[in-house]
Amino acid sequence: MAQGTKIEWTDATWNPVTGCHKISPGCKNCYAARLAPRLQAMGNRRYANGFEVTLHHDLIDLPRKWAKPRRVFVNSMSDLFHTEVPLGFIQSVFATIEMTGRHEFQLLTKRPERALEIADQVPWPANLWMGVSVESPAYLHRVDTLRSIPAQTKFLSLEPLLDAIPDIDLTGIDWVIAGGEAGPKSRKIEADWVRSIRDQCSNAGVKFFFKQWGGTNKKRSGRTLDDRTWDDFPQHKSAIP
Repeated sequence: MAQGTKIEWTDATWNPVTGCHKISPGCKNCYAARLAPRLQAMGNRRYANGFEVTLHHDLIDLPRKWAKPRRVFVNSMSDLFHTEVPLGFIQSVFATIEMTGRHEFQLLTKRPERALEIADQVPWPANLWMGVSVESPAYLHRVDTLRSIPAQTKFLSLEPLLDAIPDIDLTGIDWVIAGGEAGPKSRKIEADWVRSIRDQCSNAGVKFFFKQWGGTNKKRSGRTLDDRTWDDFPQHKSAIP
């Protein structure tokens, strides 16, 4: 499963794995968990198991067929480092990333401990961006784990932002995304929380991207902060044709 996307910070999604399980407050209103039953009811074979973790072996090589370079969000409908995803499958996904250096792959997890555990068993090419989700100060330990992972580009997704995070150690971090929760049960976000993150990034020389205010009408609430959009990306590091 690979397709264009409305996610503001990427060009396409690639889902060799679908399905996941909730592990922290940021997962409460997970859009993927909400979408999967609808896709199952529509007869989409990728979701025959609903939102249970499912491997799609036939999609592992798909990015090799894309001639035009693009940013690719890996597993927007899952977490590659879920305990139910075998090491061999993860290695196959990493092999595809390594062999398609014309693309930039954005790999985001709430399970960086497993990524670190297997870090010496997978390649870490320049076109792989490794990120962790952090929704509140209680999960800043994920950032510390990320720092120990040997990816060349490291990023944070502070979405859904559920609380102020005033003291983020941005050492070794290249990019920060912030955003509010969207959907029918979305939780509030405060403008000063976002400003604080923006200012921390500015002071640390880290690229900042503000994705959305969210809410029940994401389009209406928009994504401007202090009368402008914030769309910075880290420096392109891909080197393989």
